Amino acid sequence: MNNAIIVMKKELARVFLDKKLIFSLFILPAVLMFGIYSIMGSMIGRFSSDIMEHISKVYILNAPEDFKEKAENKGYFDIADVTVLPSDTSAETITTVKDDILNGDAELLVEFDKDFINTASSYKNEGDAIPNVTIYYNTSGNYSNAARNNFVNLILDDYKNTILSGRFGGNLEVLNAFNVKNEVIVNEDKANGEFLGMLVPYLIVMLLFSSAMGLCVDAIAGEKERGTLASLLLSPIKRSELVFGKLTALSILSTLSAIVYSVSLILAMPLMGSSGTMSELNMNVHFSAFQIISLLIIMVALVYMYVGIISVISVLCKNTKEASTYISPLYILIIVAGMLTMFQGGVEKSDLLFAIPVYGTALSIQNIMTNELTALQLAFSAGGTILAGVVITFAIAKAFKSERIMFNA
Repeated sequence: MNNAIIVMKKELARVFLDKKLIFSLFILPAVLMFGIYSIMGSMIGRFSSDIMEHISKVYILNAPEDFKEKAENKGYFDIADVTVLPSDTSAETITTVKDDILNGDAELLVEFDKDFINTASSYKNEGDAIPNVTIYYNTSGNYSNAARNNFVNLILDDYKNTILSGRFGGNLEVLNAFNVKNEVIVNEDKANGEFLGMLVPYLIVMLLFSSAMGLCVDAIAGEKERGTLASLLLSPIKRSELVFGKLTALSILSTLSAIVYSVSLILAMPLMGSSGTMSELNMNVHFSAFQIISLLIIMVALVYMYVGIISVISVLCKNTKEASTYISPLYILIIVAGMLTMFQGGVEKSDLLFAIPVYGTALSIQNIMTNELTALQLAFSAGGTILAGVVITFAIAKAFKSERIMFNA
């Protein structure tokens, strides 16, 4: 055991005495997280502001006589460049306007039926004519969608209320059968954690693997390639102690790096929600002691398994290039497993699913974000992951005893 501790200290010293590794493992992740989410928040804010400040190009065909008055009263001309087309506008001109909307050179074409106001006001009995308002807009264009919503909210809703008020003698309450009162009953921590519960599990399982991958490949495949591992194998150290020492050190380093990633992620994510269309999202979650401890247990267990998986692949390969080639498809599988939970919030899941490595871990992290993780689910998740890690550790120890594998014979 003393030899294993010596190996572990050697691996830890190799990293903590290297300023470049310290920067890449513990400082760069935090800088990246805050930088990425700050940029995303800024871009979202600019995107939202750009839509709100954009002056839409709108064409009105067969505009009612009082359209200009209503548009001025509602301040519509401040947000739209309106062109009123005469009723005898040619079909070619209409087609050109539609093409402009399709190409993004215009946002909206609104066609009122001829004699719109009189037709709507003269409605008396069932079967009488009801005029149409046809709105042409581009659903794939953000400006066009915004222009459509602004026109409906500012102009058409006002027309509807005016016409209905005339029909019912100014008493629109006759159209209101009842009022609906909403009394919100919500668990704020769960509500606040739902958005995080969609993104954080995927990001954590991916980032944990990423942080472990660089360390483990260099510590094993890299040392095989440089020949330093062969020297260790020839020293009077039991190979099981060598395996235990290396895996323990790598797990500690990967866990520390993962904690930096995760904490930075949670702290930086509100920067994305503080601007633009996402400002209404509350991305701040208050964690209980059980949630914090559960997250730490799950992360340590997952890191241990990741270190084992990457190490066993590195042991079987001759150099870092070969190891990276075989690990890349596995990385994709890890990403997919994490993504499976992104849109499963609120779906009832069997506790046994939490025992599935990676997928079960992502489920557990999701439930931690919404404060729904049970002790049984935590036990299944951590137990299943640790069991997989133990099996892989035995496979590594067996591989270390093979001269053919370790010396690339």
